[in-house]
Amino acid sequence: MGFRQLISHQQIEKKSDESEQYINEDIEQLSSDSGSDYSDNIFKDQEIADYYSKIYEDCHYECRHLFDPEFKWTQKEEKRVIRKNDWYVTFWTFFMFTALDFDRSNISQALSDNMLDNLNLTTNDYNTANTINLVCFLAAELPSQLISKKIGADVWIPMQMCLWSIVSMCQAAMTTKSGFYATRALLGALQGGFICDVCLWMSYFFTSKELPFRLSLFYIANPMTSVWSSLLSFALLKIKTGGLMDQSWRWLFLVEGIFTLLVGMVSFFKMPPSPAQTKAWYRKKGWYTEREEKIVVNRVLRDDPTKGDMHNRQPVGPRELLKTLLDYDLLPIYIVRFLGDIATTPVSTYMTLTLRKLGFSTYKTNALSIPYNVLSVITMLLAGYFSEIVNQRALIILGTPLWILTCLFPLRFWPGSQVNVWGTYALLTVLLGHAPIWPLTISWCSANSNSVRTRAVSAAIVNIYSQAANIVAANIYRTEDKPLYHKGNDALIGIAFGAVAACIFSKLYYVYRNKQKDKIWNALTEEEKLKYTLETTDEGNKRLDFRFVH
Repeated sequence: MGFRQLISHQQIEKKSDESEQYINEDIEQLSSDSGSDYSDNIFKDQEIADYYSKIYEDCHYECRHLFDPEFKWTQKEEKRVIRKNDWYVTFWTFFMFTALDFDRSNISQALSDNMLDNLNLTTNDYNTANTINLVCFLAAELPSQLISKKIGADVWIPMQMCLWSIVSMCQAAMTTKSGFYATRALLGALQGGFICDVCLWMSYFFTSKELPFRLSLFYIANPMTSVWSSLLSFALLKIKTGGLMDQSWRWLFLVEGIFTLLVGMVSFFKMPPSPAQTKAWYRKKGWYTEREEKIVVNRVLRDDPTKGDMHNRQPVGPRELLKTLLDYDLLPIYIVRFLGDIATTPVSTYMTLTLRKLGFSTYKTNALSIPYNVLSVITMLLAGYFSEIVNQRALIILGTPLWILTCLFPLRFWPGSQVNVWGTYALLTVLLGHAPIWPLTISWCSANSNSVRTRAVSAAIVNIYSQAANIVAANIYRTEDKPLYHKGNDALIGIAFGAVAACIFSKLYYVYRNKQKDKIWNALTEEEKLKYTLETTDEGNKRLDFRFVH
């Protein structure tokens, strides 16, 4: 995106001093290497290279010493670096997200073990607790991101994990409604911001084109944790030791909270501040060789030069915060996320209760939640993969509400007097197996932000819209509407149609905005374009040489 599409460049002739071992490499092969960005190097123009070099120096960007406009590498080297990133970054973020979801979703397994009855709670009490949790989660999104930007994601994320794991363990001692509400509130407040903090950290290592699929890999922790938690619950829900702990769901909270605490403690040692800071006293060799460090940094900067316009301990100021909050060009993505996240959330939230009402035992209920989560993993990975291949966001996301509509109509008109238990289960499984839109909207926001400041805030805002959607969703299925929730399903059908319209509108809006910019930009001479590049006060996605992803 950006300058790479708009400024013509010549092939780089000079070899880097560090690449002596590759002196016999064919220059033409290097230049035609699609993964190395030699023919499409924004920094080939010396004035532009000097302009960004000064920006990196002025803001004390931690990787600035590795910036090299003429540096070259092979496709084989780049693939090796990407594999390392996937192992060290993608895998560990997936593992951390798994820990988050154990503490966030284990309440579903607790419900199947009659937690509500043990605490003398009703379905509406459960809805209220969910709402409290989501409001606190939402309220913490932006503050968490600002704290993360100030002290560093590598410090703040492990701190979050350790704190919420302690609260999660404390759920084992709940005996009253107020205790239930209090723990749900604290969990929301401490977990809020985790996802956007992690996504910003991942963007330091991957290009904008690579991020959608990596975020899909990251997000499969969500449905997969439901699978693992369901399997683990077979053992934990059989533990009965007498007294208060005779209620097995308490062991579920305690054991899974201990697991999260351990992951949080290890994360202090697994998250370097940046690609240039992977060496430490406990990791003397670091993740990369010196040459690989340069590859990681330069490939990311050539993809998006603005990723070096802040250092990783530099806070977002009030002015930048306000500008991002008022950025109307990101609003279409927020709307898509809001409507898309309401989607099937009520169905998913009540899945275990629905299966129990259909006559399944606690253990069968937890086992029957596994298939739809596995299906969701497959569809989410396929969506992320095809998004990367075709470089489309809106059209790929559009497939999700269309999938949902094809299942919601038969669910809404399912004959209540002649309920087919296995038919209902099959329909619910297919419905909940759709591809979640979380990873694509996060990467979409990241790509259309075009600055670290905007990216840091927009990642939080898109998750705020997500939590707002969950708050709405938590109150769609009401006690007076059970057991078939006809009114609730009517609402979900209308919302799915709204999501379809939002996807189409977003596509058309970004095409229109790009045409607006093209018209102005193409009217400039080459000299005027260069002068604009070096002197403009336009920032982020408001620059004329930036084009929106759609």
